[in-house]
Amino acid sequence: MMRATGVRGRLVVGVAVLAILGAGTACAADDAEPAAPAETSGTPHAGHSEFTPPVEKPLRAGERFVKLAMPRPYTPVAPNGGTDEYRCFLVDPGLSTKAYLTGSQFLPQNADIVHHAIFFRLSPVGVKEARQLDERTPGEGWQCFGDSGIEADGEGAWVAHWAPGANEVLLGEGLGYEMPPGSQLIMQVHYNLLATAGKAGGTDQSSIRLRLADDSTRMTPLDTYLASAPVELPCTAQESGPLCDRGAAIKDVTKRFGEDVGSTAAELVEWCSNGKPAPGPTQHCDFPAEEATTVYATAGHMHLLGRSIKVELNPGTAGASTLLDVPRYNFDDQAVRPLATPVKIKRGDTIRVTCTHDAGLRRMLPQLRELPPRYVVWGDGTSDEMCLGLLIGIRS
Repeated sequence: MMRATGVRGRLVVGVAVLAILGAGTACAADDAEPAAPAETSGTPHAGHSEFTPPVEKPLRAGERFVKLAMPRPYTPVAPNGGTDEYRCFLVDPGLSTKAYLTGSQFLPQNADIVHHAIFFRLSPVGVKEARQLDERTPGEGWQCFGDSGIEADGEGAWVAHWAPGANEVLLGEGLGYEMPPGSQLIMQVHYNLLATAGKAGGTDQSSIRLRLADDSTRMTPLDTYLASAPVELPCTAQESGPLCDRGAAIKDVTKRFGEDVGSTAAELVEWCSNGKPAPGPTQHCDFPAEEATTVYATAGHMHLLGRSIKVELNPGTAGASTLLDVPRYNFDDQAVRPLATPVKIKRGDTIRVTCTHDAGLRRMLPQLRELPPRYVVWGDGTSDEMCLGLLIGIRS
């Protein structure tokens, strides 16, 4: 989220929306309610203590491993009465020459409280700003709800992420994220403290194992493109309470995470549906591509109430195709999905992301059933929701 770029700057936590997302969009809510859940197969949970790092795949020609960890253990505490904290840490791969990030494996040290992690590349200019922010912030790192808190470089490019179900991301031969000399990474970790009622839930000192390739072979630099849709999920007919009012729910999100995040719901509605919220379980948003791109992999992200997510190319036309289709979304399986065949997107093509959320899951999940029911909008917390499609590709 680049603060200076309007709605596109706040569609995604900590992420600059890149050029595939154009200036005009269309978004709609579908009327159909999802079937009531018969069981909880695929239902997510907040802790992931069973995570075991997989054995790394062999290095390829010109590659090396570099492991980066948070400088010291950090004890997360959710602010403002919430149950979530986003914390950013600067980590240095020590690059004196240009390299390419060709793979990564995030290693959550305390998987009971680590919800997800995102890594952003910073140039030396961004590194200087990040160091200054870190130095004037008490404790390790700095709080980073809504974005990374770094203005330089548009806050950096998304180059790696981890969510439950994601193991080592290994890019194809000759593909990588360019890492100039002196560049570093911001490690943004989302800590979810639902199980501890927002209080400290122990320390964490997570790390990441990078796979870096030297500049001796021909490489094609990748980018990560993002497409988001609103979340406008009312309380069920069996629920009631002050937060079932949309306005009150938005005020609550704003209190917990600040104006940058709190304004996202209104901006998404303005951006996608001409300022008219359409309450319902399923929402979609269309984005015209501003430039030609070849997509190699996709992923989707929602939170605990997610039921399904789909990313389509030119829906409703003779040349329509589906880039991502997860009909039974599982929070514990958010791995990047390589495409069997790379897909070429032309300038002017339409990318549509569609998400279905189910408020009925709230009464079935131990993490949520004790919380007050709410009208769910876009928010950074595990009890809030997101609708995000990721496309990994190259400008073609």
